[in-house]
Amino acid sequence: MHSLASVEVDRPIEEVFTYTNDKVAEWSLTVVEDKVIEDKNGVGTTFHCITEDNGRRMDFQGVVTLWESPTKSAISLTGKSFDIEAEYRFEDLNGRTRVTQESTVSGKGFVKIMFFLFGWLMNKQGCKAVTNELESLS
Repeated sequence: MHSLASVEVDRPIEEVFTYTNDKVAEWSLTVVEDKVIEDKNGVGTTFHCITEDNGRRMDFQGVVTLWESPTKSAISLTGKSFDIEAEYRFEDLNGRTRVTQESTVSGKGFVKIMFFLFGWLMNKQGCKAVTNELESLS
């Protein structure tokens, strides 16, 4: 499942990059806990996060896979039912910042079958969820 969404934030690119990457639990609608396990100042940093959606909590182990401050970052999340690859791109708009998130969710086991059967519907809902999530940055 693939999703792509953008939002414009009325803040400088450096601030938005730092806030988006370092304060996920503050702005995210689903991440309730985000804890760094090993800080490598960018690529290779590992972390643990817990999400909650409709009362269902999920644990993910994460790693930073791309770090080009202040224009790009990416993470890889590994969970029990699915994995997520997410890339964030930041564009300077003369004091404002456009944030674009592109992500891919890969199901495991039964979830993989559900993605195959209902992927078109889930993808549409996923894109809307990503848009709502990014709008909480502004």
